[in-house]
Amino acid sequence: MIHSRVPVSDLREHVGRTVSVCGWVNTLRLQRHMQFVIVRDHTGMVQVAHKRGNRPLEAQLEALTPESAVKITGRVVDAAQVKLGGLEIVPEAVQVLNPAATPLPIDEHTGLEQRMDWRFLDVRRRPATQLLFAVQTTLEQGMREYAYAQGATEMHTPKLMGTASESGAEVFEVGYFSRSAYLAQSPQFYKQMAIAAGIDKVFEIGPVFRAEPSFTSRHATEFTGIDVELAWADGVEDVMAFEEQMLAHAIAKVAEAHGEAIAEHFGVEVTVPTTPFPRVTMADAQEILRKGGWDLAGVKEDLDPEGERSISAHIKEATGHEFVFITHYPVGIRPFYHMRAADDLSVTLSFDLLWKGLEVTTGAQREHRYDVLLKQAAEKGMSPEPMQDYLNAFRYGCPPHGGLGMGLGRVLMVLLGLDSIRQASFLFRGPNRLTP
Repeated sequence: MIHSRVPVSDLREHVGRTVSVCGWVNTLRLQRHMQFVIVRDHTGMVQVAHKRGNRPLEAQLEALTPESAVKITGRVVDAAQVKLGGLEIVPEAVQVLNPAATPLPIDEHTGLEQRMDWRFLDVRRRPATQLLFAVQTTLEQGMREYAYAQGATEMHTPKLMGTASESGAEVFEVGYFSRSAYLAQSPQFYKQMAIAAGIDKVFEIGPVFRAEPSFTSRHATEFTGIDVELAWADGVEDVMAFEEQMLAHAIAKVAEAHGEAIAEHFGVEVTVPTTPFPRVTMADAQEILRKGGWDLAGVKEDLDPEGERSISAHIKEATGHEFVFITHYPVGIRPFYHMRAADDLSVTLSFDLLWKGLEVTTGAQREHRYDVLLKQAAEKGMSPEPMQDYLNAFRYGCPPHGGLGMGLGRVLMVLLGLDSIRQASFLFRGPNRLTP
Protein backbone atom coordinates (compact mmCIF):
# COMPACT_ATOMS: atom_id res chain seq x y z
CA MET A 1 0.00 0.00 0.00
CA ILE A 2 1.36 3.45 -0.95
CA HIS A 3 1.01 6.10 1.76
CA SER A 4 1.06 9.70 0.61
CA ARG A 5 3.60 12.06 2.11
CA VAL A 6 2.21 14.16 4.96
CA PRO A 7 3.97 17.34 6.19
CA VAL A 8 4.86 17.23 9.88
CA SER A 9 2.65 20.26 10.54
CA ASP A 10 -0.41 18.27 9.33
CA LEU A 11 0.15 15.10 11.37
CA ARG A 12 -2.45 16.04 14.01
CA GLU A 13 -5.13 15.47 11.36
CA HIS A 14 -3.91 11.88 10.83
CA VAL A 15 -3.86 10.45 14.37
CA GLY A 16 -4.53 6.69 14.25
CA ARG A 17 -3.60 6.42 10.58
CA THR A 18 -0.50 5.13 8.83
CA VAL A 19 1.31 7.86 6.88
CA SER A 20 4.71 8.59 5.35
CA VAL A 21 6.90 11.47 6.48
CA CYS A 22 9.87 12.59 4.38
CA GLY A 23 12.61 14.64 5.98
CA TRP A 24 16.02 14.63 7.60
CA VAL A 25 17.31 12.93 10.72
CA ASN A 26 17.63 15.76 13.24
CA THR A 27 18.76 13.78 16.30
CA LEU A 28 19.08 10.16 17.38
CA ARG A 29 18.61 8.68 20.86
CA LEU A 30 19.38 4.98 20.69
CA GLN A 31 18.61 3.46 24.12
CA ARG A 32 18.73 -0.12 25.38
CA HIS A 33 15.02 -0.79 24.95
CA MET A 34 13.87 2.07 22.70
CA GLN A 35 15.10 3.90 19.62
CA PHE A 36 14.04 7.54 19.19
CA VAL A 37 14.62 9.51 15.99
CA ILE A 38 13.62 13.15 15.57
CA VAL A 39 12.75 13.73 11.91
CA ARG A 40 12.61 17.28 10.54
CA ASP A 41 10.93 18.52 7.39
CA HIS A 42 10.34 22.08 6.17
CA THR A 43 7.25 22.42 8.41
CA GLY A 44 8.53 21.10 11.76
CA MET A 45 9.82 18.11 13.71
CA VAL A 46 8.28 14.83 14.90
CA GLN A 47 9.51 12.04 17.13
CA VAL A 48 9.72 8.50 15.75
CA ALA A 49 9.62 5.95 18.61
CA HIS A 50 10.51 2.27 18.06
CA LYS A 51 10.58 -0.45 20.71
CA ARG A 52 13.50 -2.75 19.99
CA GLY A 53 12.63 -6.24 18.81
CA ASN A 54 11.84 -5.93 15.10
CA ARG A 55 15.35 -6.78 13.93
CA PRO A 56 15.26 -5.32 10.36
CA LEU A 57 13.76 -2.03 11.59
CA GLU A 58 16.10 -1.95 14.57
CA ALA A 59 19.14 -2.35 12.36
CA GLN A 60 17.95 0.33 9.93
CA LEU A 61 17.35 2.85 12.70
CA GLU A 62 20.67 1.97 14.34
CA ALA A 63 22.51 2.74 11.11
CA LEU A 64 21.00 6.21 10.60
CA THR A 65 23.25 9.28 10.67
CA PRO A 66 22.29 12.90 11.39
CA GLU A 67 20.99 14.78 8.34
CA SER A 68 20.33 11.61 6.31
CA ALA A 69 17.31 12.05 4.04
CA VAL A 70 14.70 9.45 5.06
CA LYS A 71 11.14 8.35 4.42
CA ILE A 72 9.47 6.99 7.54
CA THR A 73 6.16 5.16 7.21
CA GLY A 74 4.25 4.51 10.41
CA ARG A 75 1.22 5.08 12.58
CA VAL A 76 0.58 8.52 14.09
CA VAL A 77 -0.28 8.20 17.78
CA ASP A 78 -1.17 10.64 20.55
CA ALA A 79 1.68 10.97 23.04
CA ALA A 80 0.99 13.77 25.50
CA GLN A 81 4.43 13.36 27.11
CA VAL A 82 6.19 14.29 23.85
CA LYS A 83 7.06 17.99 23.67
CA LEU A 84 7.06 18.01 19.87
CA GLY A 85 3.35 18.52 19.28
CA GLY A 86 2.18 15.75 21.63
CA LEU A 87 2.49 13.20 18.82
CA GLU A 88 4.84 10.48 17.71
CA ILE A 89 5.17 8.01 14.87
CA VAL A 90 5.47 4.28 15.50
CA PRO A 91 7.48 3.17 12.45
CA GLU A 92 6.53 0.30 10.15
CA ALA A 93 9.09 0.96 7.41
CA VAL A 94 12.26 3.05 7.15
CA GLN A 95 13.73 4.05 3.81
CA VAL A 96 17.07 5.85 3.64
CA LEU A 97 16.77 8.04 0.55
CA ASN A 98 20.27 9.48 0.87
CA PRO A 99 22.62 8.81 3.80
CA ALA A 100 24.58 11.74 5.24
CA ALA A 101 28.33 11.39 5.69
CA THR A 102 29.74 11.76 9.21
CA PRO A 103 30.84 13.85 10.91
CA LEU A 104 28.91 16.90 9.69
CA PRO A 105 31.13 19.85 8.68
CA ILE A 106 29.17 22.31 10.87
CA ASP A 107 27.29 22.24 14.16
CA GLU A 108 25.41 24.73 16.32
CA HIS A 109 28.70 26.24 17.60
CA THR A 110 30.26 26.85 14.17
CA GLY A 111 31.08 30.47 13.29
CA LEU A 112 29.27 32.39 10.56
CA GLU A 113 32.05 32.28 7.95
CA GLN A 114 32.37 28.48 8.09
CA ARG A 115 28.59 28.13 8.07
CA MET A 116 28.58 30.19 4.87
CA ASP A 117 30.87 27.54 3.32
CA TRP A 118 28.13 24.97 4.01
CA ARG A 119 25.16 27.25 3.52
CA PHE A 120 22.76 24.52 2.31
CA LEU A 121 23.31 22.61 5.56
CA ASP A 122 23.19 25.79 7.63
CA VAL A 123 19.81 26.77 6.15
CA ARG A 124 18.40 23.27 6.42
CA ARG A 125 19.35 22.89 10.10
CA ARG A 126 18.12 26.32 11.22
CA PRO A 127 14.35 26.90 11.29
CA ALA A 128 15.03 30.62 11.81
CA THR A 129 16.93 30.83 8.52
CA GLN A 130 14.17 29.00 6.68
CA LEU A 131 11.74 31.50 8.21
CA LEU A 132 13.90 34.32 6.83
CA PHE A 133 13.22 33.18 3.27
CA ALA A 134 9.49 32.82 3.97
CA VAL A 135 9.54 36.41 5.31
CA GLN A 136 11.46 37.57 2.24
CA THR A 137 8.84 35.98 -0.01
CA THR A 138 5.96 37.66 1.84
CA LEU A 139 7.79 41.01 1.89
CA GLU A 140 8.34 40.92 -1.87
CA GLN A 141 4.77 39.78 -2.42
CA GLY A 142 3.53 42.77 -0.40
CA MET A 143 5.67 45.23 -2.35
CA ARG A 144 4.52 43.78 -5.67
CA GLU A 145 0.89 43.89 -4.53
CA TYR A 146 1.17 47.58 -3.71
CA ALA A 147 3.01 48.40 -6.94
CA TYR A 148 0.48 46.48 -9.05
CA ALA A 149 -2.40 48.22 -7.26
CA GLN A 150 -0.83 51.56 -8.21
CA GLY A 151 -0.77 50.53 -11.86
CA ALA A 152 2.99 49.89 -11.99
CA THR A 153 4.53 47.67 -14.67
CA GLU A 154 7.17 45.14 -13.62
CA MET A 155 10.24 45.36 -15.86
CA HIS A 156 13.34 43.21 -16.37
CA THR A 157 16.27 45.35 -17.47
CA PRO A 158 19.68 44.18 -18.77
CA LYS A 159 22.42 43.41 -16.30
CA LEU A 160 25.11 43.63 -19.00
CA MET A 161 25.91 47.19 -20.06
CA GLY A 162 28.14 48.53 -22.82
CA THR A 163 29.26 51.45 -20.66
CA ALA A 164 29.62 51.82 -16.92
CA SER A 165 26.41 53.12 -15.34
CA GLU A 166 26.43 56.35 -13.34
CA SER A 167 30.24 56.55 -13.12
CA GLY A 168 33.34 54.53 -13.92
CA ALA A 169 33.86 53.47 -10.31
CA GLU A 170 32.43 50.47 -8.47
CA VAL A 171 31.59 48.43 -11.59
CA PHE A 172 32.66 44.91 -12.53
CA GLU A 173 34.21 44.66 -15.98
CA VAL A 174 33.61 41.40 -17.83
CA GLY A 175 34.84 40.09 -21.17
CA TYR A 176 32.18 40.39 -23.85
CA PHE A 177 33.32 38.72 -27.05
CA SER A 178 36.01 41.07 -28.39
CA ARG A 179 35.28 43.95 -26.02
CA SER A 180 34.36 44.80 -22.45
CA ALA A 181 30.97 44.90 -20.79
CA TYR A 182 29.99 45.96 -17.29
CA LEU A 183 27.64 44.44 -14.74
CA ALA A 184 24.86 46.91 -13.95
CA GLN A 185 25.32 48.63 -10.59
CA SER A 186 21.73 49.86 -10.89
CA PRO A 187 18.82 49.61 -13.34
CA GLN A 188 18.64 53.40 -13.06
CA PHE A 189 19.25 54.35 -16.69
CA TYR A 190 16.99 51.60 -18.01
CA LYS A 191 14.03 52.36 -15.78
CA GLN A 192 14.31 56.01 -16.83
CA MET A 193 14.26 54.85 -20.46
CA ALA A 194 11.06 52.92 -19.62
CA ILE A 195 9.52 56.16 -18.37
CA ALA A 196 10.60 57.85 -21.61
CA ALA A 197 8.99 54.90 -23.44
CA GLY A 198 5.62 55.94 -22.02
CA ILE A 199 5.31 53.32 -19.27
CA ASP A 200 3.69 55.29 -16.45
CA LYS A 201 5.09 53.57 -13.36
CA VAL A 202 7.92 51.07 -13.40
CA PHE A 203 9.37 48.70 -10.83
CA GLU A 204 11.92 45.91 -10.82
CA ILE A 205 13.17 43.39 -8.26
CA GLY A 206 16.49 42.07 -9.49
CA PRO A 207 20.26 41.70 -9.01
CA VAL A 208 22.54 44.70 -8.53
CA PHE A 209 26.34 44.56 -8.67
CA ARG A 210 28.71 46.88 -6.79
CA ALA A 211 32.49 46.51 -7.03
CA GLU A 212 33.02 48.10 -3.62
CA PRO A 213 35.89 46.72 -1.53
CA SER A 214 33.71 47.20 1.57
CA PHE A 215 34.02 44.78 4.46
CA THR A 216 31.15 46.06 6.58
CA SER A 217 28.10 44.27 7.97
CA ARG A 218 25.84 46.09 5.48
CA HIS A 219 27.66 45.84 2.13
CA ALA A 220 27.56 43.13 -0.54
CA THR A 221 29.00 42.97 -4.06
CA GLU A 222 25.80 41.41 -5.42
CA PHE A 223 22.42 42.02 -3.86
CA THR A 224 18.74 42.20 -4.72
CA GLY A 225 17.51 45.70 -5.45
CA ILE A 226 13.92 46.92 -5.43
CA ASP A 227 13.73 49.78 -7.91
CA VAL A 228 10.80 52.08 -8.66
CA GLU A 229 10.37 54.94 -11.14
CA LEU A 230 7.25 57.13 -11.39
CA ALA A 231 6.34 59.30 -14.40
CA TRP A 232 4.65 62.71 -14.21
CA ALA A 233 5.92 63.21 -10.65
CA ASP A 234 5.01 66.60 -9.18
CA GLY A 235 8.09 66.36 -7.00
CA VAL A 236 10.22 64.11 -4.83
CA GLU A 237 7.36 63.99 -2.30
CA ASP A 238 5.44 61.71 -4.70
CA VAL A 239 8.30 59.20 -4.54
CA MET A 240 8.54 59.24 -0.74
CA ALA A 241 4.77 58.81 -0.42
CA PHE A 242 4.87 55.79 -2.77
CA GLU A 243 7.68 54.18 -0.80
CA GLU A 244 6.23 54.67 2.68
CA GLN A 245 2.87 53.26 1.58
CA MET A 246 4.55 50.32 -0.16
CA LEU A 247 6.66 49.49 2.89
CA ALA A 248 3.75 49.86 5.31
CA HIS A 249 1.65 47.49 3.16
CA ALA A 250 4.44 44.90 2.85
CA ILE A 251 5.41 45.01 6.55
CA ALA A 252 1.74 44.59 7.52
CA LYS A 253 1.63 41.42 5.40
CA VAL A 254 4.77 40.11 7.11
CA ALA A 255 3.36 40.90 10.56
CA GLU A 256 0.14 39.07 9.77
CA ALA A 257 1.75 35.99 8.22
CA HIS A 258 4.91 35.63 10.32
CA GLY A 259 4.72 37.98 13.31
CA GLU A 260 4.49 35.23 15.94
CA ALA A 261 7.19 33.10 14.33
CA ILE A 262 9.54 36.11 14.04
CA ALA A 263 9.05 36.89 17.73
CA GLU A 264 9.80 33.24 18.60
CA HIS A 265 12.88 32.73 16.39
CA PHE A 266 14.39 36.23 16.22
CA GLY A 267 13.05 37.87 19.39
CA VAL A 268 11.81 40.83 17.33
CA GLU A 269 8.34 42.35 17.34
CA VAL A 270 7.28 43.41 13.85
CA THR A 271 5.76 46.88 14.12
CA VAL A 272 3.68 48.11 11.19
CA PRO A 273 4.77 51.72 10.59
CA THR A 274 2.28 54.57 10.45
CA THR A 275 2.41 56.96 7.52
CA PRO A 276 3.62 59.51 6.67
CA PHE A 277 7.19 58.85 7.85
CA PRO A 278 9.05 61.81 9.39
CA ARG A 279 11.10 63.96 6.98
CA VAL A 280 14.22 65.92 7.96
CA THR A 281 16.46 67.89 5.61
CA MET A 282 20.17 67.09 5.66
CA ALA A 283 20.91 70.59 6.93
CA ASP A 284 18.46 70.17 9.81
CA ALA A 285 19.78 66.68 10.57
CA GLN A 286 23.31 68.03 10.90
CA GLU A 287 22.05 70.87 13.11
CA ILE A 288 20.22 68.38 15.36
CA LEU A 289 23.39 66.28 15.64
CA ARG A 290 25.54 69.34 16.34
CA LYS A 291 23.22 70.45 19.13
CA GLY A 292 23.38 66.95 20.55
CA GLY A 293 27.14 67.26 20.86
CA TRP A 294 27.92 65.24 17.76
CA ASP A 295 31.34 66.09 16.29
CA LEU A 296 30.81 66.74 12.57
CA ALA A 297 34.49 67.40 11.89
CA GLY A 298 35.50 65.37 8.88
CA VAL A 299 31.85 64.78 7.94
CA LYS A 300 31.54 67.44 5.27
CA GLU A 301 28.29 66.75 3.45
CA ASP A 302 27.06 63.23 4.20
CA LEU A 303 26.19 61.41 7.39
CA ASP A 304 28.47 58.57 8.42
CA PRO A 305 26.89 55.36 9.83
CA GLU A 306 27.15 56.66 13.38
CA GLY A 307 25.48 59.91 12.36
CA GLU A 308 22.66 57.94 10.71
CA ARG A 309 22.15 55.94 13.90
CA SER A 310 22.18 59.10 16.01
CA ILE A 311 19.63 61.00 13.91
CA SER A 312 17.38 57.92 13.85
CA ALA A 313 17.59 57.65 17.64
CA HIS A 314 16.68 61.35 17.92
CA ILE A 315 13.65 60.95 15.62
CA LYS A 316 12.53 57.82 17.48
CA GLU A 317 12.66 59.70 20.78
CA ALA A 318 10.90 62.77 19.35
CA THR A 319 8.21 61.05 17.26
CA GLY A 320 8.20 57.35 18.20
CA HIS A 321 8.89 56.50 14.56
CA GLU A 322 11.52 53.95 13.42
CA PHE A 323 11.73 55.42 9.90
CA VAL A 324 13.01 58.81 8.78
CA PHE A 325 13.57 60.36 5.36
CA ILE A 326 16.71 62.51 5.22
CA THR A 327 16.15 64.91 2.32
CA HIS A 328 17.90 67.61 0.25
CA TYR A 329 21.39 66.11 0.03
CA PRO A 330 24.13 68.44 -1.25
CA VAL A 331 24.93 68.39 -4.98
CA GLY A 332 28.49 67.24 -4.31
CA ILE A 333 27.48 63.78 -3.06
CA ARG A 334 24.61 63.07 -5.46
CA PRO A 335 24.72 61.85 -9.09
CA PHE A 336 24.42 64.26 -12.00
CA TYR A 337 20.89 63.09 -12.84
CA HIS A 338 19.36 64.21 -9.51
CA MET A 339 17.27 67.36 -9.93
CA ARG A 340 18.43 70.41 -8.01
CA ALA A 341 16.12 72.54 -5.90
CA ALA A 342 14.93 75.63 -7.78
CA ASP A 343 15.33 77.82 -4.69
CA ASP A 344 18.75 76.44 -3.71
CA LEU A 345 20.94 75.01 -6.48
CA SER A 346 23.42 73.66 -3.92
CA VAL A 347 21.03 70.85 -2.86
CA THR A 348 19.24 68.07 -4.71
CA LEU A 349 15.62 66.96 -4.52
CA SER A 350 16.75 63.64 -3.12
CA PHE A 351 16.44 61.48 -0.02
CA ASP A 352 17.76 58.51 1.89
CA LEU A 353 15.40 56.42 3.98
CA LEU A 354 16.82 55.29 7.32
CA TRP A 355 15.21 52.45 9.29
CA LYS A 356 16.45 52.08 12.84
CA GLY A 357 19.62 53.92 11.83
CA LEU A 358 20.43 51.94 8.69
CA GLU A 359 20.13 53.42 5.20
CA VAL A 360 17.81 51.14 3.22
CA THR A 361 16.89 53.39 0.25
CA THR A 362 18.17 56.22 -1.91
CA GLY A 363 15.73 58.16 -4.10
CA ALA A 364 15.21 61.44 -5.89
CA GLN A 365 13.35 63.45 -8.44
CA ARG A 366 15.32 63.04 -11.68
CA GLU A 367 16.46 65.82 -13.95
CA HIS A 368 14.43 65.26 -17.14
CA ARG A 369 15.58 68.30 -19.15
CA TYR A 370 18.24 67.37 -21.71
CA ASP A 371 20.19 70.64 -21.61
CA VAL A 372 20.28 70.69 -17.80
CA LEU A 373 21.44 67.05 -17.70
CA LEU A 374 24.31 67.85 -20.07
CA LYS A 375 25.33 70.83 -17.91
CA GLN A 376 25.19 68.81 -14.66
CA ALA A 377 27.16 65.92 -16.18
CA ALA A 378 29.85 68.37 -17.35
CA GLU A 379 30.05 69.84 -13.84
CA LYS A 380 30.79 66.32 -12.56
CA GLY A 381 33.54 65.96 -15.17
CA MET A 382 31.58 63.38 -17.17
CA SER A 383 31.79 63.07 -20.93
CA PRO A 384 28.42 62.77 -22.72
CA GLU A 385 29.66 60.38 -25.43
CA PRO A 386 29.59 57.09 -23.46
CA MET A 387 26.11 58.01 -22.15
CA GLN A 388 24.58 59.08 -25.43
CA ASP A 389 22.00 56.24 -25.53
CA TYR A 390 20.86 57.28 -22.06
CA LEU A 391 20.87 60.99 -22.83
CA ASN A 392 18.90 60.47 -26.05
CA ALA A 393 15.93 59.36 -23.92
CA PHE A 394 15.59 62.98 -22.75
CA ARG A 395 15.65 64.67 -26.15
CA TYR A 396 12.15 63.75 -27.29
CA GLY A 397 9.65 64.63 -24.59
CA CYS A 398 10.66 62.65 -21.51
CA PRO A 399 8.20 63.53 -18.70
CA PRO A 400 9.12 64.67 -15.19
CA HIS A 401 9.81 61.61 -13.04
CA GLY A 402 11.38 60.33 -9.85
CA GLY A 403 12.25 57.04 -8.26
CA LEU A 404 14.07 55.01 -5.66
CA GLY A 405 16.38 52.06 -5.15
CA MET A 406 16.00 49.88 -2.05
CA GLY A 407 18.23 47.04 -0.81
CA LEU A 408 16.19 43.94 0.02
CA GLY A 409 18.92 42.47 2.25
CA ARG A 410 19.14 45.62 4.37
CA VAL A 411 15.37 45.71 4.82
CA LEU A 412 15.44 42.07 6.01
CA MET A 413 18.40 42.84 8.30
CA VAL A 414 16.45 45.52 10.15
CA LEU A 415 13.13 43.69 10.04
CA LEU A 416 14.61 40.58 11.70
CA GLY A 417 17.28 42.25 13.84
CA LEU A 418 20.18 40.52 12.07
CA ASP A 419 23.80 41.48 12.78
CA SER A 420 25.03 41.16 9.20
CA ILE A 421 23.75 41.27 5.64
CA ARG A 422 25.53 37.92 5.19
CA GLN A 423 22.66 36.32 7.07
CA ALA A 424 20.00 38.05 4.95
CA SER A 425 20.82 36.38 1.64
CA PHE A 426 20.93 32.75 0.55
CA LEU A 427 24.47 32.81 -0.87
CA PHE A 428 26.32 35.98 0.10
CA ARG A 429 28.72 37.69 -2.29
CA GLY A 430 31.41 40.01 -0.94
CA PRO A 431 35.02 40.95 -1.72
CA ASN A 432 36.25 37.70 -0.10
CA ARG A 433 33.23 35.50 -0.85
CA LEU A 434 32.63 34.07 -4.32
CA THR A 435 31.68 30.54 -3.27
CA PRO A 436 29.74 28.36 -2.91
